Amino acid sequence: MFTGIIEKTGRIQKVLRKPAGSEIVVEVRENWDDLKIGESIAVNGVCLTLTQFKEEELKFDVSPETLRRSTLGSIKPGECVNLERALRLGDRLGGHIVLGHVDGIGTVKQIKKTGDFYLFSIEIPSQLSKYTAEKGSIAVDGISLTVAAKKGNVLEIAVIPHSYTHTNLKEKGVGDKVNIEVDVIARYIESLINPTGSQISLDFLKRHGFA
Repeated sequence: MFTGIIEKTGRIQKVLRKPAGSEIVVEVRENWDDLKIGESIAVNGVCLTLTQFKEEELKFDVSPETLRRSTLGSIKPGECVNLERALRLGDRLGGHIVLGHVDGIGTVKQIKKTGDFYLFSIEIPSQLSKYTAEKGSIAVDGISLTVAAKKGNVLEIAVIPHSYTHTNLKEKGVGDKVNIEVDVIARYIESLINPTGSQISLDFLKRHGFA
């Protein structure tokens, strides 16, 4: 489990395609001093297992399913990635509960700068829209962010200067793809009110105060 508070960024050094899946090598300026093989690290919000490491270099295997569901399927050498180690028991939960299980890929539609702040408009897959809400939490490339406004399946997300300069957001442009993980609490609520997984009507949601 993660919190969406990015600890550092790295750059993709190599992408090694395999018959099934791939291996990615991430270059970091300064490595952590207590890494262990087999631990979980979120790379752009995707929970991956550390397979090898040495000074300023991390290696991960990426499964075919992860390649299909996330931007790691199209990532290229030189791209900046967000990195966060798994939450330790007793750590502060500074962001929100992030599992590292990407729900879909979003597209940056617009970036507006106001002073030192930025407003990102991100279009998410329509099937994920129901799991988002104004002032709710969402993970974008693993960053815990707050939805400032919602217009259909386009989310407006206000980004403070620190989040912008200390993550890969500073290198994003219109048309770029980002990993999206919705708040897991919304998924559990849906499972409780709709255990069969059948289609829920808008009328049902309105009657129960969810729309």
